[in-house]
Amino acid sequence: MSLSKITRFPSARLLSSIHQRQLLLPPVSPLTVPTRAVIQGEYRRPGKPKEDKFPWQKINFNFSKGLGGIKKHFMLLKTEFSDRWVGPEGKPVLEHMLEQNRVMWEFRGPESLEEWTVSSDHEIGGQSEAHLKLGKNNTCFLHGSLSSTPPRDGETRYSGYCTMRSKQPLFSFDRKKHHDWSSFNTLHLRVRGDGRPWMINIATETYFSHQRDDIYSYFLYTRGGPYWQDVKIPFSKFFLTHRGRIQDDQHHLWLDKVNTVGFTLGDKADGPFQLEIDFIGVCKDYAHTEEFAYEVYKRNPEV
Repeated sequence: MSLSKITRFPSARLLSSIHQRQLLLPPVSPLTVPTRAVIQGEYRRPGKPKEDKFPWQKINFNFSKGLGGIKKHFMLLKTEFSDRWVGPEGKPVLEHMLEQNRVMWEFRGPESLEEWTVSSDHEIGGQSEAHLKLGKNNTCFLHGSLSSTPPRDGETRYSGYCTMRSKQPLFSFDRKKHHDWSSFNTLHLRVRGDGRPWMINIATETYFSHQRDDIYSYFLYTRGGPYWQDVKIPFSKFFLTHRGRIQDDQHHLWLDKVNTVGFTLGDKADGPFQLEIDFIGVCKDYAHTEEFAYEVYKRNPEV
């Protein structure tokens, strides 16, 4: 068998026709993969104007303000050391052990309102309004108007809430400070409302970052009218929620790592509202022996 019969090369006429067809076809550009931007900006809601300033342009570089901040933090550090020398939270050990009532927030002046922040759905384009001021009797007076009309941004479906929340307490140099309520079992409030139901929220320290929206909540029913009402809610009644949704797996309230306390109104009843608070405290109720009011999943059950 000859070599010419085994290997057959294409003819010159066939090669020329293939070359002409390749010239007639449009050029195909290579596939481009979208690259991720190096600097990712924060989420901006529809209709919100875009900020053209860089993040460092919002910082106020003031030398005198910096010196004042350093002096303030060193004074807080001095107070922190002196309080720990006396006892827990600056009290003698015996007094701390026998303490049965403690007032956490008492509104007796404009400076007491600086420990609280007020927000509503107006921040996301809603029509609700909430305001905080000092009442006639030196009390905290929260008032405003609730509107359940959602903003016209094509994204938000539900709206209508107003909230008031205490600020996170801080140690020197902006270190987190937690409220230790492990010696108490009941939340004590003296309020005067307009008959609307409110939600009391307690936020505690969490282990993981995805639990930062976990909040323990319970209901506050106001009677309305001119009379004050003393409300006592055991901590065992607070249930775990995540972004407003009740969780199936419930846990006890972590009383030695309490961060903030808040009040939320969202009863879908449009119109004005008001809530007056005299004081917020904690107490030890020896008649209450319940540990937790809800079913807890038993881990590693006995067989």
